[in-house]
Amino acid sequence: MMRTILAAIKPYLRWVIIGLTLCFILAALRGGWSEVVQLRLRSQGLQFLTIGFGVTLLAHVWSGWVWGWILRDLDQSVTTRWAIGAFLKTNIAKYLPGNIWHFVGRVRAAIQRDIPLTIAVLSVAIEALCMAAAAAVLAIAVLPFPGVIGLGLIAIAIGVHPRCFNPIVTRFAAGKTSQFERIQHQQSDDVLNTSNVNELSDLNDSSHSPPIGLQRYPWRPLLGELGFVILRGLGFLAVWLALAPIGGDDWPRLIGGFSFAWLLGLVVPGAPGGIGVFEATALSIWSAHFPTGIILGAIALYRLISVATEALGAALAIGIESACK
Repeated sequence: MMRTILAAIKPYLRWVIIGLTLCFILAALRGGWSEVVQLRLRSQGLQFLTIGFGVTLLAHVWSGWVWGWILRDLDQSVTTRWAIGAFLKTNIAKYLPGNIWHFVGRVRAAIQRDIPLTIAVLSVAIEALCMAAAAAVLAIAVLPFPGVIGLGLIAIAIGVHPRCFNPIVTRFAAGKTSQFERIQHQQSDDVLNTSNVNELSDLNDSSHSPPIGLQRYPWRPLLGELGFVILRGLGFLAVWLALAPIGGDDWPRLIGGFSFAWLLGLVVPGAPGGIGVFEATALSIWSAHFPTGIILGAIALYRLISVATEALGAALAIGIESACK
């Protein structure tokens, strides 16, 4: 019964989320518009924006490298250059409606490299879940409550143990299976063919006998994704510094708030690229501590820089691939 209700409202959930976040952001923009129009870059603002751009681009490159680690942990022979290139070429597609096309692109790229479809889907599922766990670690680590920090980190450490993590990642990958099947029915595709989709449907079979998922604790992917989230946070801090200084007590609040807002943008459905969810969450977290105008200016500039680095990364990857042919 509940599953039927969820299936019925799911097509409308995206628009509800987008509508609510848009209303929240517009209300904040209306209240802080006088502060926004008075914003000016600081004397070294351009240098900080350049640093933020470079660090954010490095974060995307690093994330592609980590995806290559995950594939090698799943016993696939891939080169670092290929993994980074495939990741950068597909990452920009996350802004398309549906918030799945970057996953589809990576799966297609992996299949073209003779990686089994089940492994390809599991790799993007493991990457996304390790990324979410890393963002949660960083958000929890800066909380001003030692007891909460300890319990939270212990819970995450247990959650990413293969015994707990593999059922979660298999369920996540199985969810992607249905999306791939819908894509298969909607378009003719030589890569995602019928036999491949049938192979992927094994993920939905609880009696599937071969081991699926990670066979050891995912220290390397988890630490790699933690590095990615830290780089993204540093890129945001550089953008903030282009508009306003950061006090000594404000660094943890900004880092923790960014990590939490970015995490919600990652996991909340219906928000391609986390657009709207990240901005609304950041506003709600920081509005009591920082001027609204600076918050709005920083998150708008950072969103612009983030999209620009993803577009540049895709262009560079395509250009390098063409030059090497």
